[in-house]
Amino acid sequence: MIEQQSNHRRLLICILLAAVTFAVYLPVRNYSFLFYDDNVYVSDNAQVKPGLSWQGIKWAFTTGYGSNWHPLTWLSLMLDCELFGVEPGPMHIVNVLFHIANTLLLFIVFNRMTKALWQSAFIAALFALHPLHVESVAWIAERKDVLSTLFWLLTMLAYVRYVERSSAGRYILVLVFFALGLLAKPMLVTLPFVLLLLDYWPLERTGGRRTEDGRRKASLKWLIIEKIPLFFLSAASSVITFVVQRAGGSVLSIHAINLSERISNAIVSYVSYISKMFWPVGLAILYPHPADRIPVAKALICAVILILITIICLYYARRRKYLLVGWLWYLGTLVPVIGVVQVGSQAMADRYTYIPLIGLFLIIAFAGAELLKKISMGTVAAGVIAGVILSACGITAAAQVRHWKDSLELFEHALDVTENNYLVENNYANVLSNLGRNEEALTHLVEALRFLPDSPEMHNNYGNILKKTGKFDQAIEQYEIALKLNPDFDLARYQIGVTLAAKGDYEGAIQQYRLYAGTAVNLADIKGPGAELAKKGNADNAANPFHIVNPDSAEFLSNFGFALAQSGKPKEAIECYDKVLAKDPNNVITHGRLALALASVGRIGEAIEQCRIVLAVRPDDFEMHNNLGMLLQNQGKLDEAIESYKKALQIDPNFQKARENLDTALAQKQGGG
Repeated sequence: MIEQQSNHRRLLICILLAAVTFAVYLPVRNYSFLFYDDNVYVSDNAQVKPGLSWQGIKWAFTTGYGSNWHPLTWLSLMLDCELFGVEPGPMHIVNVLFHIANTLLLFIVFNRMTKALWQSAFIAALFALHPLHVESVAWIAERKDVLSTLFWLLTMLAYVRYVERSSAGRYILVLVFFALGLLAKPMLVTLPFVLLLLDYWPLERTGGRRTEDGRRKASLKWLIIEKIPLFFLSAASSVITFVVQRAGGSVLSIHAINLSERISNAIVSYVSYISKMFWPVGLAILYPHPADRIPVAKALICAVILILITIICLYYARRRKYLLVGWLWYLGTLVPVIGVVQVGSQAMADRYTYIPLIGLFLIIAFAGAELLKKISMGTVAAGVIAGVILSACGITAAAQVRHWKDSLELFEHALDVTENNYLVENNYANVLSNLGRNEEALTHLVEALRFLPDSPEMHNNYGNILKKTGKFDQAIEQYEIALKLNPDFDLARYQIGVTLAAKGDYEGAIQQYRLYAGTAVNLADIKGPGAELAKKGNADNAANPFHIVNPDSAEFLSNFGFALAQSGKPKEAIECYDKVLAKDPNNVITHGRLALALASVGRIGEAIEQCRIVLAVRPDDFEMHNNLGMLLQNQGKLDEAIESYKKALQIDPNFQKARENLDTALAQKQGGG
């Protein structure tokens, strides 16, 4: 009877945790892809968007794209595209479901280990509702966080089962879950150390005596030996990750941020995360490294705080083991992302706390329960206090979730709560430019360049937006500055070609395109403080600063072909267009360009076919209706030509060229009659 009541309580807790968490994150179902990593992971990723395929699976296991090796994350996103199409709403909901699953697993695992129902529930609730975890859940690109944590917790659950009754099968299950977690995100490398902490408490496997249920305790030496296969997997994952991130240009050299600055930032970040846990305000998608060195006094004060907390935990370790376990959990699991090995430009990131804060939540839950018991606080009063804390977390998390609805809101908020945030200034400029607010975009790029004047990528971005405003000469000046800062920055050379073509200088554009096509474009070779930015490109967006193209890409070949056609070289242009359509049969712009090129060499029937392909996708393209009419008129199909001209004028009654063509066709028909 008692066990049945306990099961009912556990089930009720799980239902409440799932329901409240889902309610807090429900708005994300209407949120869009972000112009920050979501394009790299999904919206512009040609391997992910088609869904699951053997080619995609092979790519997932062999690529270092995005400066990461996490094949399981790629496969997860491919499966989303297979099931839902390239739609952000369902992908957001999948992230939420993973977060709910993690919450429930966390509750189940801690309750099974500690037999402390309400403390375990409180840990899980804090995990579910804390605002610092919003970034990991509301950002599609952070699928790797929620997915890898699922396998972290499944590994813990499998390990607890193995401890309860050791067998080869149960140990293999631990290894399998751990390996899968590493394939989702390498941050799981610290999990073997956490399992050693759990051996100390609450599993109580250390020492010479038996446990209360009669199990024999093990020596520390045996516990370490037992985990050698896990340590081996961690080491292999660490090496692969370092090699991939270094090859991708994400690992900054010691010259970019020296060792003393990294250590100072790491110490301050440890304390800052604790501060944000208790007072989660001013949360942002990116916290830039300080423009100036961190004051020595600040770093020393933070170091003293960390040392004092460690001493207190060690002092009380024998009587309150949870203090030491929770504190070392927090310190240890942050090591891979604390910034001693600096990956990217951030000083810290909310998403890095997704697993580490569990250690602090553990301390809060058990220390709080002990304190309430000591002061004879009743169950109802304790429940009210817990409810107030969790309500505050939920309300704050819900407010934070709203900042993730789109790129504009996210970047505006980040600029409001941070300073000297050149990367967000740069990305915000892109978003504004996409909305046609180019003058505002230029203002933010000027601000970004004020902090990073030697960034060829940002000068290239500046040129892209100047080009969109028609300031072609100024745009070319910015591209030339980018090339001066980095002579190997071939993307700037490509953009010079695009700009010259826009000016009508097609011969000049062809010259730049040929220079560009003769280079081995490799974004991993881009050097400088902004190198990590080059991984954020959006290949479908002409305003993007990095515009990831290469000499074999459909985009490059289409533009090259257009320049050739405008320079009186239609046959060469057709060759380029054919290559584009072999790669991307649905490239509507290239179908339209091919129609014009085919018409210029007298291949009228093929040109008409290309026009019809475009109009099947874009029936409101009045210019293409007019082009089709001219081609049909050329073939003597006057009735069809007249119909095409009329459709063009229905869409745009002020389209003078179509009106003139219609009059000519009507007169020709009347004369022929």
